[in-house]
Amino acid sequence: MKKHSGMRPQDILILLKIDADRQRLMHKCSLDSMVDIMMPLLQKNIALDLGISPSEVTESLARSVFAGLYDPTRKRVMASALLDFLQYGLKYVFPQQPGSLVRGTPTAHSAKPLCELVQSNEPYVWPNADGTVRGQAIDPLYPTVVKAVENDPFLYEMLALIDAIRVGKSREVKLAVEELTKRIRVNE
Repeated sequence: MKKHSGMRPQDILILLKIDADRQRLMHKCSLDSMVDIMMPLLQKNIALDLGISPSEVTESLARSVFAGLYDPTRKRVMASALLDFLQYGLKYVFPQQPGSLVRGTPTAHSAKPLCELVQSNEPYVWPNADGTVRGQAIDPLYPTVVKAVENDPFLYEMLALIDAIRVGKSREVKLAVEELTKRIRVNE
């Protein structure tokens, strides 16, 4: 195994994608045992969906295994460890400050589910020429995020919640952690 040289932003994206796919299957089947049977980890599909090379997905999963965030035997995200990292480490490892006004895709408190809980006149967006909202720019965790969430509402919500942790005030961070905990079910 290669030396672990720290987590990278795409590691979080890949872990969230794996969990988003699990959520989608659970939503369809509603039986966790069925998910274990039906969910083979196809790294090439993850790579294609996220716009990341298959070799980078492999390397990312190796880093996540080393960090205790992914179980390769069960092909599952280690939910409680990931939630701890997101809650307590994310904003320090991958900090972000709102930037200039741009057109983009809503994120953080400007996207679901937080937009229904937090009122704000300062929208945050991922820069995107096809975006529908003008707001302060937030660089996404990884450059392919905007494209990756177009057809994946589960992943979109989780990444927006991640941004709320990265840039939000205490109340927004608390709400984001609560919402992420609902989505990343602790099922270890």
